[in-house]
Amino acid sequence: MWVKNKMVQFLNLKRINEKSKTELQAAFTDVLDGGWYIRGKNCDEFEKKFAEYTGSHFCVGVANGLDALTLVLRAWKEMGKIVDGDEVIVPANTYIASILSILENNLIPVFVEPSAKTFNLDADLLEKNITPKTKVILPVHLYGQASDMTKIMQVADKHGLLVLEDSAQSHGAMVNMIDRSKMTGAIGHASGFSFYPGKNLGALGDAGAVTTNDPVLAAKVKTLSNYGSDKKYYNSMRGVNSRLDELQAALLTVKLNRLNEENAERVKIARTYLSGIKNPKIALPFFAGTRDHVFHLFVLRVKNRDEFMRHLTEQGVATLIHYPIPPHKQKALAQFNHLNLPITEAIHQECISIPMDPYMTADDIQTVIKACNSY
Repeated sequence: MWVKNKMVQFLNLKRINEKSKTELQAAFTDVLDGGWYIRGKNCDEFEKKFAEYTGSHFCVGVANGLDALTLVLRAWKEMGKIVDGDEVIVPANTYIASILSILENNLIPVFVEPSAKTFNLDADLLEKNITPKTKVILPVHLYGQASDMTKIMQVADKHGLLVLEDSAQSHGAMVNMIDRSKMTGAIGHASGFSFYPGKNLGALGDAGAVTTNDPVLAAKVKTLSNYGSDKKYYNSMRGVNSRLDELQAALLTVKLNRLNEENAERVKIARTYLSGIKNPKIALPFFAGTRDHVFHLFVLRVKNRDEFMRHLTEQGVATLIHYPIPPHKQKALAQFNHLNLPITEAIHQECISIPMDPYMTADDIQTVIKACNSY
């Protein structure tokens, strides 16, 4: 069977980083020549700029997105806001990191089904899952689309719950709240960000951050992530080593300058996909046409996913599956394997991501559309 020689890549990180190559090289040289490589001026600058970008009062750089979530929950325990055995409501349709952060803190995840329309936490199911042990809601802004934060915050306020946003995939997404528009990461009581290289704002290695408006929480996270020390060699808590290093901070500061521009390109590509893919066998993602979606991924649903994937490969289009196995069916989370979550399980059996790269060519985009329509 004939296969096109040139594949439309799923995501070309080299091409993305080439756009800022001169500035990235200058930043690298500045760090190298500066001789200070952990929590110096570059980390301070990025934390300040990312806090301003999200509209948060504080940003604390950490080693990765998982640590960001884990450290917030740990800090709330240190502050006496939650204790071992408390429950955290989390969407069943998410990456395992969201669940691991809960378990790492000896808390209990309560899996709630997503909306079949948005794939995000179904806010209408929140109250029926709240018990006296519920202390936190952890919404995940999956694939770049913000969760229903207006309703989530209303429920949280009504029941006195904390809200920890998992904003790993939603850098720059805006939500029209009741009072004003707010960016994901600045709506809940705290948020965890990942800057894994493939994210909309991607480092050149692992990196993450916590954003919050709570000065006490920010200070606790900063201390916990530095061995529990806020003064060298003096440890007030048993912490961990999870610090955003100077190099990644410097590179992220450079790349932050292009985030809005690249997000706009992602949305432009998504609109072209949405108007161009016309195949009744393919379910397109929901998009309200507002700024609440930055299309970290463009995820389709098809019944015969393996067959569809083979077809796109033959047509010269790369694909990925985000994610093939839901967390509650993972071997690592065997204690939850008995759960029956049909909406989540159907999504994980049918979802497939097609190329989404802010610097895709017009020809690449049309190749993807034609491949989808010829299935």
